[in-house]
Amino acid sequence: MAGRPEGFEYVVQGDEVVIFHHGRRATTLRGRRAADFLEDVESGDAQELMARVTGNYKRGNERLFKSPRNRGR
Repeated sequence: MAGRPEGFEYVVQGDEVVIFHHGRRATTLRGRRAADFLEDVESGDAQELMARVTGNYKRGNERLFKSPRNRGR
């Protein structure tokens, strides 16, 4: 399936969860958000969940144009 999130991984450091995208730190979750993330990652698709948490995913409303209207302004 095209557009599927990939390249995410997470590391638990004490009470924090650090999420990496292609080896670079994307975000750090602390407290309740970290606990909720760890609960959800066990029951769902970890890659999609990490993409959603970091905001690094396509929302379905992006379009690809061969020649955008505003190019050259």
